[in-house]
Amino acid sequence: MNINWYPGHMLKTKKQIIEDLKLIDVVLEILDARIPISSQNPDVARIIKNKKHIILLNKSDLTEENENKKWIEYFKKKNEIAVITDSNSGKGTSEVLRQIEKIMEEDMAKASLKGIAKKRIRLMIVGIPNVGKSSFINRICNKKSAIVGNKPGVTKQKQWVRVSDNIELLDTPGVLWPKFEDEEVALNLSFTGTIKDDLIDKIEITYQLLKYLYKNYKSNLFERYKLTNEELNITIENDSDYEIDEVYSLMKLIAKKRGALLAGGNTDDEKIAGIILNDFRSSKLGRITLEKVNEK
Repeated sequence: MNINWYPGHMLKTKKQIIEDLKLIDVVLEILDARIPISSQNPDVARIIKNKKHIILLNKSDLTEENENKKWIEYFKKKNEIAVITDSNSGKGTSEVLRQIEKIMEEDMAKASLKGIAKKRIRLMIVGIPNVGKSSFINRICNKKSAIVGNKPGVTKQKQWVRVSDNIELLDTPGVLWPKFEDEEVALNLSFTGTIKDDLIDKIEITYQLLKYLYKNYKSNLFERYKLTNEELNITIENDSDYEIDEVYSLMKLIAKKRGALLAGGNTDDEKIAGIILNDFRSSKLGRITLEKVNEK
């Protein structure tokens, strides 16, 4: 895939983050619980170095609960603090605050010995675009402190927000990295909407997503689109003369069910691609985890 997704402002943001880290006590790295590895910017580990660090597995409402627990254990074995969060419901917010207090206990004690009764804790939240940073900030501050949008790249510049009397948080724009070494990462970021749809081949991306879902979440697909094995087999048989494979036959069947057809009964590939992508991203296909611990 040829995806032009690394605009110049991301390089500028990366440099600004490095500069601002001098002011920061704890870095909150927010990941997409559907793709914990693909949504973890490899540059972050190099940038934050020895800074105190807490991982937030956000959008956990869209994923399988048992997989969320496995990922917490995965990071624990790597000596990383990880918390399951859901910005929409506020799940995990109090636990994040508890972990911040715990990780800062020693520093706060040292400050108290020096006569600093109320040391201010400064946090930085980092993450890729469209992972839910602004929504999480609004939850942790109990107000609409940050601009929230459903498109990647809504936060354009850094902004400080007050979490409590002694905690301040620096929001930063979402940052990707210059090159994907693994095509699976690029696909996962496209599936979840991190890479904007106008930068990708939406039909090809949907085909790849459908291929994964058909293999791993077939029952979800059949339930959502009211499909049967018999209907799919008939569609495959009818398509065999055109060397259309099983996945595209499935895509055509879903298009027929959803009325995504052109004149003459041909499939409107662009329309059905949009429908399937939206259904996945809004969890209408159920709770789905694309990256699983046992596969990593």
